[in-house]
Amino acid sequence: MRLLALGLALLGAAQAAGPEAEMAEVLGALKQARTLAARGQAEVTVLFPPRPEPTRRAATLPTVPARPNLIAQNFTATRVGPDTVAGRAVIRYDLTPKVGQAARWSLWVDTAWNVPLAYEERSAGGALARRAAFVKVGAAPVRQNVAPPAVPAGLRAALAQALPGLRLPPGFVPSGVGRRAAGMDIVLTDGLNTLTLVLARRDVAAAPGVASRRVAGALCGWWATCRLGPWARRCRASPAPTRRR
Repeated sequence: MRLLALGLALLGAAQAAGPEAEMAEVLGALKQARTLAARGQAEVTVLFPPRPEPTRRAATLPTVPARPNLIAQNFTATRVGPDTVAGRAVIRYDLTPKVGQAARWSLWVDTAWNVPLAYEERSAGGALARRAAFVKVGAAPVRQNVAPPAVPAGLRAALAQALPGLRLPPGFVPSGVGRRAAGMDIVLTDGLNTLTLVLARRDVAAAPGVASRRVAGALCGWWATCRLGPWARRCRASPAPTRRR
């Protein structure tokens, strides 16, 4: 009976630790990719937003502005199993958003170098948005120094104060800001996907991947237009409903 109870306890502990261990493996690979990267020949295919030539060749994988703390908060990691990319042994991991309709990701991580050799992004419905994968790699990875820029202090509070009632997509937080002659851009991220919140005095024309809502500013109305960033599939930004008295 003791052996049975011990076996059940160990099984329960292993199952409980599974998702956390798999997330730790993913985050370890993404952190490693900040200082180490494969080089060779990669194929990069972008299907959304649409473009005349969706596939191009590159010497390395395009950089994904990953933020590990937000990934752990907003995604569930699953180790799918072994695979092969560019003739090298890899492990595939799937990253699925816990809430909302953000894009989901798959990573193929080299088992020896512990860096991604391929990744792809799919919409919540499963449609492929983009994929990048090596077809040839060099004999050894090279050193690099890549890290996402620091989030400006107080940005989230400043956005909430400037646009009271603005409700961001689930899991997304402000991570950067840019200025234009006609308004301001706020970059939002959930750790992997990015959206651009464009603040302007007037609405913009409807287009694929663009959603706009009128929100209340301090003195007058603003239009908050959410546009697809370089790694985003879809977005929605809307003001919270007001109560009638």
